[in-house]
Amino acid sequence: MSSERIKNAMDRIDRALARIETQAALASHAPETGSAGSAALAARHEALREKVEVSLTELDALIEGLER
Repeated sequence: MSSERIKNAMDRIDRALARIETQAALASHAPETGSAGSAALAARHEALREKVEVSLTELDALIEGLER
């Protein structure tokens, strides 16, 4: 993978993380509804956050391997 493609991939990841952080900040300021739907949404959000974290860790390892 060329350094330009790596840079582009990292830029896309940074933009995606910024969007995720924005939505998380907006959600933290949203009023609590206390419904079962909110609990399910929170659980889905946590699962997605964990998947993103795993993916980013894998990407870091791949990029580190390419830099060697």
